[in-house]
Amino acid sequence: MRKVVLTFGLIAGAVMAAIMFAALPFQDQIGFNRGVIIGYTSMVLAFLMVFFGVKSYRDNVAGGHVTFGRAFKVGLLITLVATACYVLAWQVLYYGFMPDFLDKYTAYALEQARQSGATEAELARQAKEMADFGVMYQNPLVNIAFTAIEPLPVGLVFTLVTAGVFGRKRPPTGDHANEALQDRTTRSA
Repeated sequence: MRKVVLTFGLIAGAVMAAIMFAALPFQDQIGFNRGVIIGYTSMVLAFLMVFFGVKSYRDNVAGGHVTFGRAFKVGLLITLVATACYVLAWQVLYYGFMPDFLDKYTAYALEQARQSGATEAELARQAKEMADFGVMYQNPLVNIAFTAIEPLPVGLVFTLVTAGVFGRKRPPTGDHANEALQDRTTRSA
């Protein structure tokens, strides 16, 4: 299971990291609105690896059958590996290449609020909240926690759907069950 989890988790993480790094030179042209779309699209593409990883586990390790629980575990582990890669990539980008990210985002958010008709008092309150968050976000542990929250829900949805798809099937019966059992014991020996 470890090989499947690491292989597909690292592929998923590499997809998200590669898209993050590829978008870096174009961050000003992309903007925050499209950046969110690109970011979550990369997550959806990357977390397709959960499906392929669980399928690979079922076909190559589990003898053609996997329970919902086992499929969920494999998918969750793939998600966690991919999320760790995503977090690591963001730490490198944020601290190495984009230390002014929060300043730019604060200016963007305040401009959006201003355009939507926020009063000066509301803008001042929002600016203070964002400044307080910026201080908190400089703590690497807080930064890591907030960054991990971004891809985890997407990965969990893929994990649940994948476990539902692969976990529905019944184990082989009769002669096919004996063949599957022999295949599993032969592979593990």
